[in-house]
Amino acid sequence: MVKVTGPMMSMGASGTLGNIATFSKWKGRPYVRSRVVPANPKSALQVSVRAMMKFLSQEWAGIGAVPQATWDERAAAGQYSPFNAFVGYNAGRWREFQAPGQNDPAAETGTPAVLTLDSATGGPSYIDLAFTVTTLNDIWGLAIFRSPTGTFATSRANCIAVIPVTGTGALVYTDSGLAAGTYYYDARAFSTEGLLDAEEGEVNGTAT
Repeated sequence: MVKVTGPMMSMGASGTLGNIATFSKWKGRPYVRSRVVPANPKSALQVSVRAMMKFLSQEWAGIGAVPQATWDERAAAGQYSPFNAFVGYNAGRWREFQAPGQNDPAAETGTPAVLTLDSATGGPSYIDLAFTVTTLNDIWGLAIFRSPTGTFATSRANCIAVIPVTGTGALVYTDSGLAAGTYYYDARAFSTEGLLDAEEGEVNGTAT
């Protein structure tokens, strides 16, 4: 990445030129870099990263003023927003297969939720996962994992979704866009303080 002062005869150029160079801004400073095209934009790890980033981006506004304030110091040190501090720190935790936390730093504490992964019911290009949440305790979210083979170990590489859990009772997640076949699933809840719970237990379903 190269910082520039007047890219393309302007102070605010953006976009890609000739599929070679990309112009943009970072922290308000213009830069230019080589255009990079992912070899596989839907690799397992990229799906996992996008799932966590989506969760974090959507959850920031709802965690409340008190947890949000814990990110001020990290944000000031890095000269970026508390939101960016929250997302960056928790994305780093996810790279180590650690759960995100609402507060900085994550204490990795909390009482595990009482929930079960009950079944996986397939249909045309989809499978519905049915959960029962009995007691919330300190749960914040649920990481969902999928494998083409049974008896698999959950990992960051096979996480397909990260969803919030806000109430007790029935919870359904739909895994769509599937080719016909049998798929195996597991799930792990995590607390507001970044404690990743044990695996719920494997189920399988068949998409038609």
